[in-house]
Amino acid sequence: QVQLVESGGGLVQAGESLRLSCAASGRSFSSAAMGWFRQVPGKEREFVGAMTSSGTTIYTDSVKGRFTILRDNAKNTVYLQMNSLKPEDTSVYCCALRRFDTLAIAPQIYDYWGQGTQVTVSS
Repeated sequence: QVQLVESGGGLVQAGESLRLSCAASGRSFSSAAMGWFRQVPGKEREFVGAMTSSGTTIYTDSVKGRFTILRDNAKNTVYLQMNSLKPEDTSVYCCALRRFDTLAIAPQIYDYWGQGTQVTVSS
């Protein structure tokens, strides 16, 4: 069983940065793909980005050039570095783990999820 715990969310002004962390328990992390998603009430969960165990990444267009996924396998942790934040980035951000180590956009094929952390960007 894998548990994922996010942290690092908060309230920032537009243009500022935040780094979210996702700490994973269990031995699956180093060989798994990790994804970041976000969701606002009343809307579908939105893919943000993903990274394979070897470091290959993919991002949704709206965050390319602003967000970066990093991972530290020694710490079983994946990060989402968010720069130049915009009010439309306001959301609950969740990390997810996929045991099959390929990039994936669809949330339904991820195996484990964290509880999420709120990010609010004021204008």
